[in-house]
Amino acid sequence: MTSRPRPLGASRDEDVAPDPLAVQPEESVLGRSHRALSIGIVSVVLLIAFEATAVGTAMPVAARELNGVELYAFAFSAYFTTSLFGMVVAGQWADRRGPLGPVTLGIASFGAGLVLSGLAGTMWVFVLGRAVQGLGGGLVIVALYVVIGRAYPERLRPAIMAAFAASWVVPSVVGPLAAGTVTEQLGWRWVFLGIPVIVLLPLALALPEIRRRASGPTEDASTAADPRRIRLALAVSVGAGLFQYAAQDLRWLSLIAGVLGLALLVPAVLGLLPPGTWRSARGLPSVVLLRGVASGAFIGAESFIPLMLVTQRDMSPTWAGFSLAAGGLTWAAGSWIQSRPRLEPHRERLVTLGMTLVVLSIAAVPAVLIDAVPAWWVALVWAFGCFGMGLVIASTSVLLLKLSPPHEAGTNSAALQISDGLANVLLLAVAGAAFATLGGGTVAHTATAAATDGSHPLAFTAVFALATLVALGGIQVTRRLRPQQ
Repeated sequence: MTSRPRPLGASRDEDVAPDPLAVQPEESVLGRSHRALSIGIVSVVLLIAFEATAVGTAMPVAARELNGVELYAFAFSAYFTTSLFGMVVAGQWADRRGPLGPVTLGIASFGAGLVLSGLAGTMWVFVLGRAVQGLGGGLVIVALYVVIGRAYPERLRPAIMAAFAASWVVPSVVGPLAAGTVTEQLGWRWVFLGIPVIVLLPLALALPEIRRRASGPTEDASTAADPRRIRLALAVSVGAGLFQYAAQDLRWLSLIAGVLGLALLVPAVLGLLPPGTWRSARGLPSVVLLRGVASGAFIGAESFIPLMLVTQRDMSPTWAGFSLAAGGLTWAAGSWIQSRPRLEPHRERLVTLGMTLVVLSIAAVPAVLIDAVPAWWVALVWAFGCFGMGLVIASTSVLLLKLSPPHEAGTNSAALQISDGLANVLLLAVAGAAFATLGGGTVAHTATAAATDGSHPLAFTAVFALATLVALGGIQVTRRLRPQQ
């Protein structure tokens, strides 16, 4: 078990004092010594999950009322590009000063972005609010990983990761319906303005515990941030934004932006991820690579499922969205299973099983394009894919903390999140371009607009074929997660 890093200025007496993280075997993440921290950080994730699932419902209404439908896609990409920058900053900050600062600033930034978007009078102000919100989200997610690495013993980390996954279940089912009701009854602005007030209670629980259990730098950490990594993070954010713009615009002139974006992205990402990531070197590099491969393939496919059901099977947007609701339950179930202590020696096999389920699920979804296949087929096969993702995502988080020295936990957690987020945008951009080229229409359209334009079934088949091939590569990566002996 990794010992808790000693804050600066600690006396030598603390070196021989009992480790506060050395909990009794019967204690859990909700035991007396961890209860307040666990409830606090899981509640923060729960509220972020509610916001993430609710925004998609309110966003079309907001864009229409602000006369900014043409900027609709930028409201999503602005969040992503700034969150990448926030992830790297959080990793540097948490390794050198502890996670309390980035958690506090991240929540404040997240809340300020929500308020800015909720009060926006123009679409550009709304997009700016989303960018501020993304910066906060990037700071928080990495800092919480560092909190887990410092405040929880190794045997409890799978359980708290499972709790994070479980906190997405209710939002994934209730979030869109609740946001739709609020939007219809009170207006879309209250979807954004309501969350900052609710987050105060979990913060009151979490921040004192983070200060007590995880504050201060590690013994091996230097006191100055690495300016090179900050510059690389900025290059990743700008490059990702340019590449997204090029993929959405689909004009010859946009190729310039796409090429420039890749020229910024490639060297910057190589500098931010662990050496050997792109060749799937054994151990930590393969863990980071697998996170991106799994997330990119799965999210890239999932993003097109509601549109496919609306345009090809004449389902309403509400029912198309609910076809994915069961996945929240099975994802949490997969995360819970990987947290069982008896399965710890078989973690790598669990991840291989998870990626196999993801591949089979993605490959099976396009069968719904055949009229004889019932529409509920999607809900069934996607539930199995979500179960596999629950195994994979939680396990990669556990493996990353296990393979990271205490003074590198923040930097490596940032690398994991960068791999996750960057793979999402790259796969979505490539899949979106292929979708539009093969007669699917532009993915920046709303579901209603796409339904009136019509989408060729071949366009959807190409998207799921691409995602399946990427996920197949992930199965190979799962065999390289264990470090070379």
